Amino acid sequence: MRLLFCRVYEVAGKPHFSKEELIRMPIRLGEDVFTKGKISEQKEERLITSLRGFHELIKAYDVTAFRAVATSAMRDASNGEEIIARAKKESGISVEIIDGKLEAALVFSNHIEELLNPKFAYLYIDVGGGSTELTLYFNQKVIAAKSFNIGTVRMLLNKDDKEEWEEMKAWLKRSTVGIHPLNAIGSGGNINKIFKMANKKETKHLSYDKLKGQYEMLCSYTYEERIERLGLKPDRADVIVPAAKIFLTVMKTADIDKIYVPQIGLSDGIIHDLYEVHKAKKK
Repeated sequence: MRLLFCRVYEVAGKPHFSKEELIRMPIRLGEDVFTKGKISEQKEERLITSLRGFHELIKAYDVTAFRAVATSAMRDASNGEEIIARAKKESGISVEIIDGKLEAALVFSNHIEELLNPKFAYLYIDVGGGSTELTLYFNQKVIAAKSFNIGTVRMLLNKDDKEEWEEMKAWLKRSTVGIHPLNAIGSGGNINKIFKMANKKETKHLSYDKLKGQYEMLCSYTYEERIERLGLKPDRADVIVPAAKIFLTVMKTADIDKIYVPQIGLSDGIIHDLYEVHKAKKK
């Protein structure tokens, strides 16, 4: 779970987004959902407690607007709606369970494509714990988007389905036929961390070979060594390896040699969307 506070400044009619604070709570609802099909009482209590705390912080910051969304794990949980109702009653926060299509649209509402070369096509890859969102951008518009139930926590639990991998590869090959040159845009905490670890200060991208090298380096360490020697947080040290594998698989399948890492994600997309709604109301 993440709580992102962001301030928006308007300069010469254009918005500038400044992150004030990001709070992470490693609850991992998917650990229950992807194995048992529902969220356990223990994780439910942690979720509700966290939302109560989040709501107090939201009030303390005196925010203009906020939005809370739940993705893959809550989509799959048989008791998801029941927990959402309890969360609203006890924390005061209404959580929306969003589908993969809306998740991909929110991630892409960062408008990162405006900063990139319009002559190129881009595949937006957002890797989460339970799903991977792919959005193909060509000729300055979205031409294809799909969500797949392939995620880092699913992989750790061996709950990723072989057929889903094959379906993703087939979709990639089908959707990218004749679209070259094609670059990737990576989204999510894991690719951000890999990019930082690669120490690529001179560019905003990683080559396929560089990413593969990072993956092999991470695989050479045990979970404990990734925490002790690489300084990774415990809730990052395990998921970073399957995340790298997902990015590499997508890039190889779609014949992509370069991935840009603007260090943005779903929470940033929600901020952009909230700003657009606020702006429209003011008009």
